[in-house]
Parts: sequence; C-alpha cells; structure tokens
Amino acid sequence: MVKRASKRNTFDYNKNRKNQKKKLKKKERPTIGCAQIRKAWDDRKSAKQNMQDMGLSYGTKGVLPINKKSFSAPVEEAQAVVVKPYVIREMETAASLRGKNTRTCSNDLTEFVQYMIREHNEDYKAMAKDEKNYYQHTPKQIKRKVELYKRCHPQDYGAFIASLQAEKTS
Repeated sequence: MVKRASKRNTFDYNKNRKNQKKKLKKKERPTIGCAQIRKAWDDRKSAKQNMQDMGLSYGTKGVLPINKKSFSAPVEEAQAVVVKPYVIREMETAASLRGKNTRTCSNDLTEFVQYMIREHNEDYKAMAKDEKNYYQHTPKQIKRKVELYKRCHPQDYGAFIASLQAEKTS
C-alpha cells in the first residue's frame, strides 16, 4: 500500500478575506421575519435593548413577577420607556387585517366533484360506490372534498348549481 501525502495548510491568495468576514457576520445576524421589527431594528444595540425600545418583551422571564408570599397583593410593574411606539401600532394594524385565503383546488379535484354532484347530487354514499371513485374515497372524504370546493370557488360552485337546475327544468 502506498501512503498518501497529507495536504499542508497553505494560504489561499485567491480568496478575499474581507468579503469572507462580511459573509460570516451576515450569517451570524438573526433573520427577522416581522417587517415592522426589521425596519426599526438597530444593529448597534443588543436584542434585548432593541425589544425594550419597541415596547416588546425579550423573553418570558421577568414579564409577570410572581409573589410567593401573597397572590392577592397588587402587582406593581416598572413601566419601561418606549422609544419606538409606532412598531406596536403597525403590528396591531397588520394583525387586524384579515389574511387572504390562497388555498385553491386542483383541476382534477374540481372535475371529480362536479361529476359526482352532477350524477348523485348530495348522496355521498352513492358517490363512494361510483366507478369513477378510483381512489376509493369514503363518503366522509368525498363530503370534505365537496365542502373544500364550495369554500375555494364559491362563484364557480354557484354557477355550476345554477346550470344543473337549468338543465333539469329544460
């Protein structure tokens, strides 16, 4: 057997050490998901000081002091000075807005549900026994799929039901 020569630690002249140091610092910095906090964040301050300036609590320790001697005594809180109160206001307004429902149904699911409703109306047991039920869904699973379709596409569902009633009257 031939013994391999180990590679010595040699200096790599092609790497920019300044850029490497910047990348490492960037990796160490926390990624902040909340846009309001990210906008008001000061890199020169500690995380605890930043949170106190915004009027937020850094952790759960010391938020609500517990007196072991008496639970009925009123708790006196030390009011911290909020330097950036706009952060809390922006977060409250963002929380009060209703999020948009982005969930949709696939085309296959839409066709499956429309076929089942066209053939069996609201009879989920008959839908479960249908030969087009390839994946052998149970009546409850089919019912959930129909309700999902109703939730995701209420206008399409209304138009589909209206067209079915128009066909029956004709």
